[in-house]
Amino acid sequence: MTQAPLPLSRYTVIDLTRARAGPTAARQMADWGANVIKVEEPGDNDGDGSPFDRRHGSDFQNLQRNKRSITLNLKSQEGLAVFRRLVEKADVLIENYRPGVKDRLGIDYPSLSKLNPRLVYASISGFGQSGPYRDRPGLDPVVQGMGGLMSITGMPEQGPVRTGIAISDSSSGLYCTIGILMALLEREASGKGQWVHTSLLQALIAMLDFQAARWLMDRDVPGQAGNHHPTGSPSGVFPTSDGAITIIATGHLFDRLCKAIDAPALLADPDFADSNLRARNRDRLNALIGERTRTRTSEAWIAALNAAGVPSSPIYRIDQMFADPQVQALAMDRAVSHPKLGEIHLVGQGVNMERTPWSMRRAAPDRGEDTDAILSEIGYSPEEVAALRSRGAV
Repeated sequence: MTQAPLPLSRYTVIDLTRARAGPTAARQMADWGANVIKVEEPGDNDGDGSPFDRRHGSDFQNLQRNKRSITLNLKSQEGLAVFRRLVEKADVLIENYRPGVKDRLGIDYPSLSKLNPRLVYASISGFGQSGPYRDRPGLDPVVQGMGGLMSITGMPEQGPVRTGIAISDSSSGLYCTIGILMALLEREASGKGQWVHTSLLQALIAMLDFQAARWLMDRDVPGQAGNHHPTGSPSGVFPTSDGAITIIATGHLFDRLCKAIDAPALLADPDFADSNLRARNRDRLNALIGERTRTRTSEAWIAALNAAGVPSSPIYRIDQMFADPQVQALAMDRAVSHPKLGEIHLVGQGVNMERTPWSMRRAAPDRGEDTDAILSEIGYSPEEVAALRSRGAV
């Protein structure tokens, strides 16, 4: 049986990105079948040694999989001419330069849309394409601070805490992909491309969601709630005889919890009569629940609570998480063959499609691995490729 083409296989994407946010967007396109051409500078330099820049490191391999690599010197006229020919045949371009850099190189949207009016040009920056901070360097920890996230992360009175993942990078990459797909859909009706842009700051504020809305609607400034839910109780981490587990028993789930842990006195206590009172008296309530949960193992409580319809889970290390049978059923550990590293394991996609699933087709490419093939596809002869290489254009 012939396998159905991947959903994005008809699109060609030029990937001008670096670090994490931009490569995340390009990887989404690549995983779902797009012909993603990663443009890199000529030479043997494999970066500054940071994890996302070490070519054979786990971060690079995870971010750059399913892509092809071409080397181009965009500061040379010949290299720029090759790039423009690529643009003429592309559907999407993704870049995450600081806003002014693309203007200086002459690869901004107004310039390239003249070459290809159907081009969807996607930009990710630290703070946005306009405004007083547009030219500032923006990295995830900086944006986590400015975006308000650090003020609501961590234990009460602990002081600001950064999250354990580069959440503004990852979320801006995902929002960028959503924008690209919407622009491609709109292009089917209008026949025209457009400029899609987001920023680490914009994406992070959008991800704050109900915490941001608490201020906008209620003028309530959220604070640090630690492992507790910011507004509901009881919800958080509770001790067991051999560790700790998470329990979520807000709203109507509170009755189920009290029955499951055999604590009828909690239901009769006037301090816990409704959701507002339980939130107000959270510390005392959690201490009383903890007295009960300390009497059994984590495994025993997780089984009993889930059987009673009370959400509960273990608190895993990363290695334990991947060993869990439910995670294995989700196939979040995906193997691919690398010509130098052998079989490597990378992180699976966050969404499934039954008829047209994504695929792990190839490991991250070596620098310029596909230069000759890509140049041939856009009309360069072997002799012309050799000449471009000899002059340092590719």
